Amino acid sequence: MKKDIILAGVGGQGILSIAATISIAAMDADLYLRQAEVHGMSQRGGAVQSHLRLSSENIFSDLITQGKADMIIAIEPMEALRYLNVLSKNGWVITNTNPVINISDYPDIDDILNEIKKVPHHVALNADQIAKDLGSPKSANIVILGAASPHLAIDFSILENAIRKIFDKKGEKIVRLNLDALNAGKEFSKKYNNKQS
Repeated sequence: MKKDIILAGVGGQGILSIAATISIAAMDADLYLRQAEVHGMSQRGGAVQSHLRLSSENIFSDLITQGKADMIIAIEPMEALRYLNVLSKNGWVITNTNPVINISDYPDIDDILNEIKKVPHHVALNADQIAKDLGSPKSANIVILGAASPHLAIDFSILENAIRKIFDKKGEKIVRLNLDALNAGKEFSKKYNNKQS
């Protein structure tokens, strides 16, 4: 098993929480893990990205080369578009459809989403709205992780346990909200993929 994942978004969207959850789950699943540190202007709303590599065999490099990523997990659609050149031909794009318009010449969102939807394997969802509907607007990142979960090759219960470990100190209510977000993303992804096939 091997998964090379690009995590992409803008500062403040929770890329670190996604990376931590996948990392803990990978270790609990006895997988090897390499992660390049998160790069970008994380406190200023600038672009943020990280490389996350999981494998059942040892990994010797932190970075994913062009055309080799198995998945892009993006909390911001333009950031998903930015890394399409790194995606393998059979790779998956999991992206939020809700933009963070942090530049004056932000492209038309419909143009961005049309490009993403040209990728044969993709899931595009308004994670912000799903999280808001759950009563937890800050958990949009975990909704996105849930949408990616069917394609991660990690048992879902292991991801749930990783969520518990990460949010345990914040109390049972926060744990439950994030578990609900993870499950909502997973269910959306299943329905989305059924519509596409």
